[in-house]
Amino acid sequence: MDEIREILKKVQERKITLEEAERLLRADMIEHVGDLAQLDIFRKTRTGVPEVVYALNKEHQMFLEIINSFLKKNKFAIISRYTQEQGVLIKNNFEKNDKYEIEINELGKIIIVRENSFNFKKKNGRVGIITAGSSDIPVAEEAKVILKVMGCKVFTGYDVGIAGFHRIFTPLSEMIKNEVDVIIVCAGMEGTLPGVVAALVDVPVIGVPVSSGYGLGEKGKGALTTMLQSCSPGLLVVNIDNGFGAGASAALIANKISK
Repeated sequence: MDEIREILKKVQERKITLEEAERLLRADMIEHVGDLAQLDIFRKTRTGVPEVVYALNKEHQMFLEIINSFLKKNKFAIISRYTQEQGVLIKNNFEKNDKYEIEINELGKIIIVRENSFNFKKKNGRVGIITAGSSDIPVAEEAKVILKVMGCKVFTGYDVGIAGFHRIFTPLSEMIKNEVDVIIVCAGMEGTLPGVVAALVDVPVIGVPVSSGYGLGEKGKGALTTMLQSCSPGLLVVNIDNGFGAGASAALIANKISK
């Protein structure tokens, strides 16, 4: 952000033309890491959603270079879907450095590395997260981390699915009392719960099919089909296991409503 302010200041002082400023801003939008990765450092500034490092299949040296590039520019890096080996690599490189704080969500397989001086800005969006079963919690936890990074307050109700439907009313009632703007519902197997929740509330519901289940509808396909075929209005659906997408979308909606 300091670079952007400096460019804008030069325009204001008429030291550079508008066209020169535009060219400089474009050049500063992408941070190159070797010849292998181009980081969209300013995605959060442009869209409100921070870029996340998707850890799978990344070679160790490139992986660390990408993280360090984010830390240099933004003072934080978010790493998702990391392997156990990558988790150890992050700990070994940043845990003993007094400059950084590491927040690890083992269930959601997501890590935040940030400078001690940096804190994510709090906003007023309120989001509920519900899971049908305990197998859906890892996807929900990924969404929860993204929501908190984007400044939202999060209310959770886990393992309250159709097989014991009476369990949902207490957490859902609390979410409504706390005036949530959006509710995320993660469900595997046949994926009924998001449509049912959408029929009970007057806020948008984001359904996340989870890759549990077996037979014909294995790996989340049955849950995805059910959610897409739901007759409940107000239900939106993201891809299978896409906790990040659900969290980012819910945060954008909730923060815009609260604003």
